[in-house]
Amino acid sequence: QCLYEFLVFVPPSNGSLRKPGTAAVMVDTQHPLTLLLNGSVGDRELCKIQYHFGEFGNYSLVVKTLSTSTKTVSCDLVINEGPINSYLPILFAFLVYMGILAILIVGRLFMKIDPVRNWVYKKLNPRETDRLINSELGSPNTTDSVSGDPTPRLWSTASRQRLRSLDTFRGLSLIIMVFVNYGGGKYWFFKHESWNGLTVADLVFPWFVFIMGTSISLSLSSMLRWGSSKRKVLGKILWRSFLLILLGIIVVNPNYCLGPLSWDNLRIPGVLQRLGFTYLVVAALELLFTRAGTESGTLEMPCPALQDILPYWPQWILILMLEVIWLCLTFLLPVPGCPRGYLGPGGIGDFGNYPNCTGGAAGYIDRLLLGEKHIYQHPSSSVIYQTTMPYDPEGILGTINTIFMAFLGLQVPLYFLAVGYINFSNFLFQGVISAILTKCSKEEGFIPINKNLWSISYVTTMSCFAFILLLLIYYLVDVKRLWSGAPFFYPGMNSILVYIGHEVFENYFPFKWKMQDSQSHAEHLTQNLTATTLWVIISYLLYKRRIFWKI
Repeated sequence: QCLYEFLVFVPPSNGSLRKPGTAAVMVDTQHPLTLLLNGSVGDRELCKIQYHFGEFGNYSLVVKTLSTSTKTVSCDLVINEGPINSYLPILFAFLVYMGILAILIVGRLFMKIDPVRNWVYKKLNPRETDRLINSELGSPNTTDSVSGDPTPRLWSTASRQRLRSLDTFRGLSLIIMVFVNYGGGKYWFFKHESWNGLTVADLVFPWFVFIMGTSISLSLSSMLRWGSSKRKVLGKILWRSFLLILLGIIVVNPNYCLGPLSWDNLRIPGVLQRLGFTYLVVAALELLFTRAGTESGTLEMPCPALQDILPYWPQWILILMLEVIWLCLTFLLPVPGCPRGYLGPGGIGDFGNYPNCTGGAAGYIDRLLLGEKHIYQHPSSSVIYQTTMPYDPEGILGTINTIFMAFLGLQVPLYFLAVGYINFSNFLFQGVISAILTKCSKEEGFIPINKNLWSISYVTTMSCFAFILLLLIYYLVDVKRLWSGAPFFYPGMNSILVYIGHEVFENYFPFKWKMQDSQSHAEHLTQNLTATTLWVIISYLLYKRRIFWKI
């Protein structure tokens, strides 16, 4: 439903020289395009062609007048030079990393040889490393049980050791985030979707929020179990939230390298800011309503099907109240010049009827409370929909659903470590909600999946994905121990350092260098994968030196 945009004017042919009029133009290859050719006299539609052009292809649209009396025109699309296979660099990179993985597997087989293993363990001393990283966080003891039944629980871990699957999941989300932030090889599916829909880049932030909620549950239960008072724990929550918000403001305003931050153009929202505020709300709610036995999984549940709901019923009431607020503001708040409940991108979207309504109520609230100069100036909607209004994907209204996402993650330890079995009902219910809200379509649903808005359907869909992926990683890493979690485990242990580091040093060598061909996917992919791999190596070295930056 985009408004037609002027592309190029084709001059008339020179009749005496029989030389056709020509014009050259570059077009987008991400989506199918509709080319509409209008005559210069009377603006009459001559022909319309819909085509999905290939990357670096060369095409000609040949227009001929068949009959001057009837003004019949023919339009033929000719492929002068076929498009390239832009996915070959991805295949090559995949083979390279598979080769590295094969080498590591061979190395692991050598580790099964006693002399080799003893020598390596003596050099690395992994027990000391494990002792250090388990000093603050831990998982509930597997001897705890909901019913006191001494029989082993399904998919239980065997000790109080920190769950490697959580750090692996966090590290996986973080590494994908680093890769897409560095450019993702300039592939469209490694960039954020312009508005409705999902790409790979849209998956990682909600996953990070989800696992943050899981970590909140484990860390609070660990601190309370070790005798910390709620007052002391609350102080730590407030301090950690403050540091996250402060670091976020510094990171998203890179002119700190040029001098003092200027308030005139200071961006207030951001990723770390939203994480900090979400952490504050979810952790405070969990601390406020925590009862004896909930952190160790010893509460008796009258209804097994509701074991993931009943322990959190006060929090559920408050979270649902927040969701009601989100719905009311999104669909009932009057926005000047915009239809009530508008969820579109503005710009040339919706046939250009609402050019200044980007994000509807969400964008309006940010511009009203924060000011246009203090939010993100280059939203992803500007690429396709040519929006001119600033819009922040980490704005105020979307934070409500981020809190909901973290709260869903907070309940995961109860599923894995307390209830005695895996209860899928809650997450299956969320999947049904997603299907209803979206009508299983990208654009036609009641509330489409939208990362910019952090819509409810986006949260329910991402929580389903996150739960299934975490379940798989938990089974492979902590239950069957078929995978150590490497290499994602290492950046997961130093997530704050890796995230801030990759933002601060983004434009410095060796994370970035001048390329010979700025249009080459191969060069971009090489640079982005090299930078991402360097952060994995850095996190691995920090892990081996027992250096962990915690807030």
